[in-house]
Amino acid sequence: MTKIFITIPWFLPAFKAGGPVQSVANLVKEFHEGVEFLIFCGDVDLNGAELQNITANQWTQFNDHTRVWYAGPEKISDTLVKLVEKEKPDLLFIIGMFSWHYNIVPLMFCKGTKKILSTRGMLHPGALAQKKWKKRAYLQLFKLLEYHYKVSFHATDKEEAGFIRNFFGEVARVFVAGNFPNKLSPLPVPPKEKNSLILTTIALISPMKNVRLVLEALGSVTAEVQYDIYGPVKDEEYWEACREKIKLLPSNIKVTYKNALEPANIIGALQESHVFILPSKSENFGHAIVEALSAGRPVITSHFTPWKNLKEQLAGINVSIEGTEELSHAISFFAAMDQEEMEEWGRGATQYSQKSIDVKKIKEDYGKMFSHLSS
Repeated sequence: MTKIFITIPWFLPAFKAGGPVQSVANLVKEFHEGVEFLIFCGDVDLNGAELQNITANQWTQFNDHTRVWYAGPEKISDTLVKLVEKEKPDLLFIIGMFSWHYNIVPLMFCKGTKKILSTRGMLHPGALAQKKWKKRAYLQLFKLLEYHYKVSFHATDKEEAGFIRNFFGEVARVFVAGNFPNKLSPLPVPPKEKNSLILTTIALISPMKNVRLVLEALGSVTAEVQYDIYGPVKDEEYWEACREKIKLLPSNIKVTYKNALEPANIIGALQESHVFILPSKSENFGHAIVEALSAGRPVITSHFTPWKNLKEQLAGINVSIEGTEELSHAISFFAAMDQEEMEEWGRGATQYSQKSIDVKKIKEDYGKMFSHLSS
C-alpha cells in the first residue's frame, strides 16, 4: 500500500477556491488501487468562510482509502511537520506553489520524504502576470536554493510540462497526468429564439477569469442577452470595476450576479443557459468548462485553456482576448441561432467532451507516477 500525503489550502466541503479542490477530490474518488491518501488542508473556505459539518484538528475518514485533516488556524505549520513525521508517507504531494503553510512549509521543512510539486497552472505566463513581482521573487529563491533539483513536478498536460521546463530548465523531472473530470449528463436546451441568448459564467471573480472583458464585449452586441454570473468575489476592486461596466450596458443586455454556486447547484445553473462563457487568461484545466461541455453547453473561451479547436467540432468558439471584437462576434453568433441550431451545437459540445478525455489513460498515468516516485 502506497501512502500519499497531500497538502492543499482547501478541500471539500470547501468549493469557492475552484479547480484545485475539484481536482484533488476527483483524484481520491477515482484512483484507489493500492493507495492510501492523507489530505492536510485548512478548516475554512476561500475568504475565510467556516466549513460546516467538519471536525478540525483530527483525522476524518473521507472514503475507504482517504483521510482528511482540517487544520485549525493555530500552529498549522508545526502540525503539518509533526503529522508527516508521524505518518511517514511514501510521497508528499504538494498542490500549488505559493501558499506558506500548504506549499512552502512542506517543501522546505518536511524532511526525509520524496516530494512532488503540482504547479496547477501557476507557471503559465498568464498566471505569473498576476502579483508577478512577489511570485518571481519566490521562484528565484526556489531556484537559488536548488529545490528544482530536489523535487519532482506534476503537470496536467504537455503544455504545462513545457512551462515548468521553461522556468526550471531541462533538469526538472516532470510527470504528466491529467485531471479526472467531473462530467455531467447532457441537459435539454432551454427554449431558444433567434436574436436572443442566455450566457452563463461559473468562476472566481478575478482578473484571471476575465469577466470584465465579457461585459465590455456585450456593449457592442445588439441581440437580447441575459448574462448570469456565478462565483465568489476573490478581488473586490476588480468586481467593483465590473459593476461599473454593468451600469453602462445598453437595455438589451441584462446582467445578474448570483453569488457563489455550490457544486450541487451547477446542473440547475447550466440547465437555464444556452452558452457557457469563460475567456480566461490562463486555465490549467477548467473544471467548469468540462462540466458545461459534457452537459451540452457550447463554450466561448480563450486560446489559453486545454480546450482547443472548439468551433471545428461545433462545441464552442476559442477567441482572442487581446480585445473584444472576437468575443462580441462569438456572442452574436450564438444569439443568431434558432432552437435546432442550438441543439446541434449542444450535441457537438457533449461529443467533444466525450472524445477529449480518456479516464483510463489518466488512471494509468497516475499509477506510473506514484509507483515511480514511491519506489
